[in-house]
Amino acid sequence: MSVKIKTVSKLLPQYSRKTGEIIPYLRGWLEGQDDRFVKKVIKIFENAGVEQRYSIMSPEEVFAPSSFEERNDIYVREGVKLAGACLRQTLDKAGWTPTDLDYIITVSCTGIMIPSLDAYLINILGLRQDIVRLPVTEMGCAAGVSGMIYAKNFLQANPGKRAVVIAYESPTATFQLNDYSMVNMVSAAIFGDGAACVLLSSHADDEGPEIIAEEMYHFYDAEQLMGFKLMNSGLQMVLDVAVPETIEANFSDIIHPFLAKHGLTIAEVDHLIFHPGGKKIVQLVEGLFGALGKNIDDTKEVLRLYGNMSSATVLYVLERYMLRKPAAGDIGLMLSFGPGFSAQRILLKW
Repeated sequence: MSVKIKTVSKLLPQYSRKTGEIIPYLRGWLEGQDDRFVKKVIKIFENAGVEQRYSIMSPEEVFAPSSFEERNDIYVREGVKLAGACLRQTLDKAGWTPTDLDYIITVSCTGIMIPSLDAYLINILGLRQDIVRLPVTEMGCAAGVSGMIYAKNFLQANPGKRAVVIAYESPTATFQLNDYSMVNMVSAAIFGDGAACVLLSSHADDEGPEIIAEEMYHFYDAEQLMGFKLMNSGLQMVLDVAVPETIEANFSDIIHPFLAKHGLTIAEVDHLIFHPGGKKIVQLVEGLFGALGKNIDDTKEVLRLYGNMSSATVLYVLERYMLRKPAAGDIGLMLSFGPGFSAQRILLKW
């Protein structure tokens, strides 16, 4: 049973600032800290490869003291609005109605919601009362691809059905005001907020690139590399400096056997739809793919324009390819990394 991607669209929150406009806020926040430390933090922001960041919160709110409860309330309130508008926009783009959906998957890791986001969307858009729900909350940056894998498996087992994956993330809601660690500085420099939706279908009338294969790859004994630690002040980022070298050491095992199972080599892949984790990881993967004659220019551009929006980001990259309408027969490889530590992969054929 063929499963295809009908369409993808993104939606950004209302607040945004270019990197240069954030520096005064940084100086105010870091007042009283060692001058060399302040200069180092500013350099981290200036050299992060991110030109602009979007947020569900104003800069004044981001840098103001607030409780975990207050920030999480903003995450819930703004997420319901942003995800609802994004889903409505994506359905309109596809020419679908809300009741056309059989399966809804929501992915997010930057706040806590019970009931989950999908429950709110059912009411806001008037989705069917028998729609199948799956909230994915703890897979971090990999969850955009993970959600597509779960949707594909559902649709493959249920011909003639339609699904949506909605990724909503607000890393700025997890910003730790009293944490002066390098991990907090780096995560603040590379992350931004955003939402994206992808519609998938096993309906015979729907067109789009076909998901021809999907697979997860789990690194052993690497739970400490990435994630969140739940603190009284909120979700504190965990980001080990060993992430890039871990990816590099396992890169061949992640890419080549997966392609070989489906009779392909990297030379036969036309489009690399890679999640931009951050500048260092982008440079590393760019070098690895560059040695194979490939580029990840769209990945770099998404990082520059929006920052890393966790699970939603790879869908921003996918949207750029969908808008370009690759030639029939072209092969695309989606790839993202997340807590666990894990890599998620999807093969597409236009």
